[in-house]
Amino acid sequence: MEKLAECLKALSDPTRLRIIRLLENGELCVCDLMEALDLPQSKVSRHMSFLKNSGWVVGTRKGKWVYYRLAEIEDPVQSRVLDVLHDELQKFPQAVEDFQRLNCFLKTKKADSCQ
Repeated sequence: MEKLAECLKALSDPTRLRIIRLLENGELCVCDLMEALDLPQSKVSRHMSFLKNSGWVVGTRKGKWVYYRLAEIEDPVQSRVLDVLHDELQKFPQAVEDFQRLNCFLKTKKADSCQ
C-alpha cells in the first residue's frame, strides 16, 4: 500500500502529469521536455527525478543529457491509472499546447542533437 501511495503522489503535480502525457509518444530528452513545457532545465530535471524515483519513468544518459521514457508498468493498479491518464490528459488544453510546442520543436531539431 505504501508503494502505491508513493506512486500516486508523484502524479499529484500538474507538471508531472504534463510530462506523462508527453512521454506517451516515446523517449524524450530533457531539452525536448524543456521546450515543450517552457520550463528551465533545473525544474524539469527535478520533476523527472521524482517520476523516476516513483517508478513512472526510466532514464538513459547519453552524453550531457538524459533521455526519458515511460517505464514498463507491472503493477495492475498503476497500469490502469496510466490507461486512464492516457484517455483523459489529452482533453486538457495545456496538454494540447505542450504537445504542439513539442512537435514544432522536434521538426526543427537536428537528430540526436541537444543544445
